[in-house]
Amino acid sequence: MAGTGTTSRRERLRIETTAEIKDTALRLMASGGPGAITLRAIAREMGMTPNAIYGYFATRDDLVTTLINDVYTSLADTVEAAVAPAPTTDAGGRIQRWGHAYRTWVFTNTEGFRLIYGDAVPGYVPPSDGAAPEAELRFCKSLTELAAAAWPHAEHLYADSDFEWSDFDPALLDEVRPHLPGLPPAAVALALRIWGHLHGLVTLEIHGHLRGGTKSMDKLFKEELAQLVRSLTIPTEN
Repeated sequence: MAGTGTTSRRERLRIETTAEIKDTALRLMASGGPGAITLRAIAREMGMTPNAIYGYFATRDDLVTTLINDVYTSLADTVEAAVAPAPTTDAGGRIQRWGHAYRTWVFTNTEGFRLIYGDAVPGYVPPSDGAAPEAELRFCKSLTELAAAAWPHAEHLYADSDFEWSDFDPALLDEVRPHLPGLPPAAVALALRIWGHLHGLVTLEIHGHLRGGTKSMDKLFKEELAQLVRSLTIPTEN
């Protein structure tokens, strides 16, 4: 039993140290930009030797890949949980729940947001298979599910659409099409349109570009969501 207890303590210490390494990396990025993420800098901040930190992450890129996966997992969990209570028939409600959850997540995870949507980490090389993180695909699928709920109302807006499946990333389609087999290519474009509206406004806000224009970002974002729903001719459920 003593051996089991020792192993458990070691595992807890490893988990705690790994979490501290990741938190330190994001803090360094927040203060010094993406280029500030180095294993030596993290080791110095934590009072570790460089050799010790290599026992947790063999390379800086391994750490960055882990951080990206963690950030997308947190984001995907957040928007999925926000939308889950809304019935699939309430397309407008699902868009609004998703949008507000996304904005809240961004402002409580600013370093993570900048990691995945800001300047690239200099010299970072993704895993050799080139595949997007699984959680990133989950996040994209949640967007496409919004479009699927809206599509019966918005389909007429895309009557002249000439989108084809070849216009979209194969990895995304592999994730989406088995789950939503009846969805046409134009509905995937609709998902990207919804994303563009919400992400664009949040990005302007988080970088401070709207400070001189309004003191009521909550109202502006809420109105943008409402206008988006109306533009898709989605009826409002009481």
